[in-house]
Amino acid sequence: MTALVIAHRGASGYELENSLAAFRAAGPKGADAVELDVHSTTDGALFVHHDDALDGSRRIPQLTREQARAFRLANGEPLPLLDEALQAAGTLRVFVEVKSLDPRFDDRLLAALERGPNPSGYAVHSFDHRVVQRLGSRRPALPRGVLSGSYPVRPLAPLHDAGATTLWQERSLVDRALVDLMHGAGCQLLVWTVDQPAEMERLLSLGVDGLCTNFPDVGRRVVDRFAA
Repeated sequence: MTALVIAHRGASGYELENSLAAFRAAGPKGADAVELDVHSTTDGALFVHHDDALDGSRRIPQLTREQARAFRLANGEPLPLLDEALQAAGTLRVFVEVKSLDPRFDDRLLAALERGPNPSGYAVHSFDHRVVQRLGSRRPALPRGVLSGSYPVRPLAPLHDAGATTLWQERSLVDRALVDLMHGAGCQLLVWTVDQPAEMERLLSLGVDGLCTNFPDVGRRVVDRFAA
């Protein structure tokens, strides 16, 4: 199976990260999928942005939809809603990293994924494994992953605890033993964030299932060359 090329926050090496422009550019740059970040407002609107703070003081989880919508990104676009981001990504797969989500609004996120143009191609993941577990209890068929910036003594334990089948692992903490362990358990290993061709080749040689990169065109060339 050919490894996925996942555009990190969209094609963020070319357009502003987590902007509609970045999501629209991902496919033409060769991405198979988009990765993006989501926060919920106090009234349950789902906005795409990496940090919870917009300007150093105003935090998305403390704002209303109207207040967050008034914010303008550096490229002049409004802060995108999850619905808009999914539309911009089109038929690409989308991996939604849940940054902050009040449990009251779990169903809103799930409903947004059902409304998108490619609902069978959506998945969620988070550093907060409790969120992954929570969403899975509501929608068992939804593909789920856990993020890791460490190398656990028992790498499968966080996945089992959260009900996940994908490990999102930081690029410097990947070796063949980890890849083999994941595959032996029927799980996937996706790696973040990889921009250098030589490192992409190293990770592909280990058998990883996907590369999350700011430069999907570079990832596309390396993955295709490796698969040839």
